[in-house]
Amino acid sequence: MSYERLVQQLQFIAEVDKLKQVLRRTSPIGVERRENSAEHSWQVVLCALLLHEHATESVDILRVVQMLTIHDTVEIDVGDTFHYEKHQDAALSEREQAAAERIFALLPDEQAVFYLRLWREFEARVTPEARYAAAIDRAIAFLMNFNNEGGTWQSHNLTVEQLIEKNSHIAAGSEALWRWVTETIKQGLERGYINQP
Repeated sequence: MSYERLVQQLQFIAEVDKLKQVLRRTSPIGVERRENSAEHSWQVVLCALLLHEHATESVDILRVVQMLTIHDTVEIDVGDTFHYEKHQDAALSEREQAAAERIFALLPDEQAVFYLRLWREFEARVTPEARYAAAIDRAIAFLMNFNNEGGTWQSHNLTVEQLIEKNSHIAAGSEALWRWVTETIKQGLERGYINQP
């Protein structure tokens, strides 16, 4: 392997370090500040590894981990868009695609192609790995918000209908996680963490 290849790879790693500066809406459990996208990426990778026995379909866990490690890389350029507001940004998909192409192009050619395809696979949710990765990515928000006594559910006045409508795809990746999410919604309502309609 060439020294130039190593330099390219390290430049990519330096670039994605910027995820530590991208703030999300959710707070770490029990902490006032907002989490950053690098912290989120670490947490979803850990969850995917620990929970993969609950995937609806058999998955290649290494591929899932690779996918989750880079799934939010585009946020370096476009920022974190709140899950429940994505439909309000008609150009979001186009901007994310441009960001993915720019950022992954920093890598050596074959790695650039591999990770760009992997990012697109995650976005499309057409493989068992992508469906499971997407389920993990969304379910973690329920863990965080429930343990923060409502968190963004409260601050954004989200309804049960919104929570179900925007997250029902979790079942395609993990029926067990979706069952847990629906139970968490029920408990959240009972405890006043989710506003009544």
